Amino acid sequence: MTPPSPWKRWIARFSVVILFVIAAALGTAGGVLVAFTDDLPAISALDDYSPGTITRVLGRDGSVVGEFATERRQVVTYEDIPAVLRNAIISAEDDEFMTHGGIHPLLMGWAAVNDVLSRRRTPGRSTITQQLARQLFPEAVGFERVGTAGRIRKIKEALVALQIEKRYSKQEILTMYCNKVAWGNRAFGVEAASRLYFGKPAKELTLGEAATIAGMLPAPQRFNPYASMEASTRRRNYTLDRMAEEGYITRDEAVAEKAKPIVTRGQPAAPQSIAPYLVESLRVQLEERYGAKTLYEGGLVIKTGLDPALQRAAHQALDEGLRRLDKARGFRKPVRNVIEEKRTLDSFRHPRWNREIATGDIVPALVTDVEAGVIRVRAGRLTGTIAKQGYAWTKRRAEELVKAGDLVEVKVGKAKTDGVFEGELEQAPLLEGAVVAIDNRTGAILAMEGGSSFERSQFNRAVQAKRQVGSLFKPFVYMAALDKGYTAMSQLDDSPVSFDVGPGQPPYEPKNYDHEYKGPITLRRALELSRNVPAVAMMQTLGPAQVIEYPRKLGITTPIPEFLSVAIGAAEGTLLEMTSAYSALPNQGVRLTPLLFSEVTDREGNILERHRPEPHESIRADTAYLVTELLHGVMEHGTGANANTAALKWPVGGKTGTTDDYTDAWFIGFDAEITIGVWIGYDQKKPIGSNATGTTVALPIWTSIMKSWVDRRRQELPAPPEFQRPGNVIVVNTAAGPEFFISGTEPIIKRPN
Repeated sequence: MTPPSPWKRWIARFSVVILFVIAAALGTAGGVLVAFTDDLPAISALDDYSPGTITRVLGRDGSVVGEFATERRQVVTYEDIPAVLRNAIISAEDDEFMTHGGIHPLLMGWAAVNDVLSRRRTPGRSTITQQLARQLFPEAVGFERVGTAGRIRKIKEALVALQIEKRYSKQEILTMYCNKVAWGNRAFGVEAASRLYFGKPAKELTLGEAATIAGMLPAPQRFNPYASMEASTRRRNYTLDRMAEEGYITRDEAVAEKAKPIVTRGQPAAPQSIAPYLVESLRVQLEERYGAKTLYEGGLVIKTGLDPALQRAAHQALDEGLRRLDKARGFRKPVRNVIEEKRTLDSFRHPRWNREIATGDIVPALVTDVEAGVIRVRAGRLTGTIAKQGYAWTKRRAEELVKAGDLVEVKVGKAKTDGVFEGELEQAPLLEGAVVAIDNRTGAILAMEGGSSFERSQFNRAVQAKRQVGSLFKPFVYMAALDKGYTAMSQLDDSPVSFDVGPGQPPYEPKNYDHEYKGPITLRRALELSRNVPAVAMMQTLGPAQVIEYPRKLGITTPIPEFLSVAIGAAEGTLLEMTSAYSALPNQGVRLTPLLFSEVTDREGNILERHRPEPHESIRADTAYLVTELLHGVMEHGTGANANTAALKWPVGGKTGTTDDYTDAWFIGFDAEITIGVWIGYDQKKPIGSNATGTTVALPIWTSIMKSWVDRRRQELPAPPEFQRPGNVIVVNTAAGPEFFISGTEPIIKRPN
């Protein structure tokens, strides 16, 4: 008998191996089916499936001013997912999705056989349903990818997929998938991905954009256009070819779309809040109240009174003011050089460059060259030059300022014809500041800036910093005096004085900031000119304990010692509580509790909590009006008067605050509707500078913010809102001009016969 040929013997032996492997694979699968069926999750739990969604913070106009999320997701319905995107995903990931029962048995079998033969992981093509099972139940399915454990995971995944297919329709499965999976850069779900990469809702995606998003799915962190445009384009083109093969588009359509570049319109980083200090204060409160999971995944909606336009004005005014003051103290050498860090100029990337850079932005930039008095810089994909006028404020030569590799701040100017922008050299200010704006009638916080940069420091100086208030305390002294029968025309004495403060203590001898004395002076002028001596003398006359009752009535809770020096600001307070106290004056003595937010609702719109304005009748309405008019005089004839405040042409009142050693500069002012407070100083108490008063340091920032408000309200109102005068406050024409009095306290004016 003729012996069998070698190739027949090889087939016979290999067949035995194949049968053995299949038997082994089936045995393993059978064992797993028996052993792990009870460990699989209850698929019915998906009936109430609610993936984690973004919690949003809304401003008073309904715009989004902040977000909390571990996964950036917006849940959409099947109808919100356009057909072009559904077809792209199915073509790229699972072309038999509409017909299979949840798994590809042949592909899984081949992967199992190859795993046994090669003893290494074989990529098996998971269906969309299997991918969803893995995403929804990672703990139950497992995480292992190789060896026996990997094969067990694959079988568990298949079993869960079969259960999902049995319970839910294809539309429901695809919708859950499109809302669940990751698309890179912390975007989860098709809606978040569409907005992140193309700046539009998913329902508006074009064919090429849909193919780009679908193409990312195997490895979104590597295949997204922000990570690699080349890889993203390659995957998009693959998806377009698959769509043509499946008949969703024609070959010509695929070819035409592949010829186009991918144009992104979103941002690779999460949007930056316009009010990060307020949003962070909210986060702390609400996380304590609701827990981290609910806050970051619950899709809450938090309504605030934040006025976006006023917030932007506050940020810009504070930033410009601090930079102006900081520049006056000279240029500081850059503290970082990437070449010294053994990095190359071409490879360096800064996180800020991941966000859009617009004209007028101040951004980190890398110095690439300094030549002939011109500094060349790069900020992401942008390049720019800084000519002499852009660094003239330093009063130094370009070569003395920076060198290649230095990381500096640059204000981006308009691009020239060659695309290179003209920049200005900047530096991050060391000086700090804070701003708060409050609605007088509701207590809603309209704007909040807690520092020069939230990225550098999250310490909220508007709320957390207790600083000496300086002359801001004087109105409390004089409102106590008015309640005791004094009037704006009462004569006080601005002369050198000495007070005995107790045994063994040196006498207290207050001084005016200009070290001059004006002698006899009316109460009005003493406050308008912020004279120290008359205020201390009044504190002595009334008694410190009685005066301190007034800031307490107005909501100030920071401890206030019963010292005479408190009259001129030795006590401390926060900007928020001081601004809130002043807001009662133009509101007829009624202070509203500051409101960080007004309402919280869950993702279904159910109200979880609601806060209405909480009024406190703090001081008498007539006293409040008299103090308001006195502070109006400060703006007309006193420390708040200058060309810029006069140009407002709007009824306002306010008060400067300056400490003796110039460590703190304040200004708090108001109109009939809002009160704005500004504080400037260093975190470590040290002088801001010579003669750095509330008038020169804080008032210009306040004026800029108030101007933005006034300009808007002038367009919205038929006339400026006036301070409401109580019926028992009368006007008397005195020798100094019209003056306001509480009825019965007015002077007797002798008329000529």
